[in-house]
Amino acid sequence: MSEAENKNDDRTYVEQFTPTDLMTLRNELLQSGVDSFQAAEIVANFLSGRGYGVSNHEARTAASRIEVPGCTAEHIQAELERVALAM
Repeated sequence: MSEAENKNDDRTYVEQFTPTDLMTLRNELLQSGVDSFQAAEIVANFLSGRGYGVSNHEARTAASRIEVPGCTAEHIQAELERVALAM
């Protein structure tokens, strides 16, 4: 087994969020007009409400990636999977 496969095995499974929930999160980020720290809080609140944690730094990074033009629900799901920590 490769090192990359071992890393994937160490990750906790993150649930598939509904596309509606994901796009609602994105719209909230886009329409709120908040700074990066407040955007991170929105992402953290989204995840914590679903039983996950996230570091402040990773939440800021995820928020900035979710806000890019043309971002899809699949992209948002991948970002959340990348940063979510099981609690």
